[in-house]
Amino acid sequence: MNTFLSRANTIFAFTLSVLAALTFGCFITTAFKDHRKAVSIESTKALVKNVPNYSASREKNDLGFINFDIIADLNDIFNWNVKQLFVYLTAEYETINNKINQVVLWDKILRRGENAALDYKDLKAKYYFYDDGHGLSVAVWFNRCTFLSFRANKNVTLTLSWNIVPNAGTLPKVKAVGSYQVQFPDEYSSLQ
Repeated sequence: MNTFLSRANTIFAFTLSVLAALTFGCFITTAFKDHRKAVSIESTKALVKNVPNYSASREKNDLGFINFDIIADLNDIFNWNVKQLFVYLTAEYETINNKINQVVLWDKILRRGENAALDYKDLKAKYYFYDDGHGLSVAVWFNRCTFLSFRANKNVTLTLSWNIVPNAGTLPKVKAVGSYQVQFPDEYSSLQ
């Protein structure tokens, strides 16, 4: 009645259905776990330079330099369904031209089995902190033609976040509990 191929197809389809149900069951056991953790972020050095952007129009733009400390224990996030964490530090700020600016300053991949306790002191930004204008130091104008001075942008917030790479399920983006407000100086730095 049923050929060998028909029976093999039935067994294969049933096996895939059972594996899909088991994978979903495994995902559901960790789907509602809260992955947020408290972190401590502090800036040890912050300065701004006004440098030409040679990749575009050669106008001078703000380039921020930040050194920071990060203390966080992410070991509790790892369970049987977490392969790795992609941890990154972002600077978020507002300018006249853009309501929200987000720049990734540093990142790290933490794999299962590695020590996920972050305790970094005086760490330098891994990536450039370029603003597409003068958003890190805001120009103060008397009227449209008279320039008064620069003042530092005081709304730059450092936040640590991470993406969880699971064995099965969704890829959640988690923002840490705690952030740090960076205070840039009021003048451009001339240091090399």
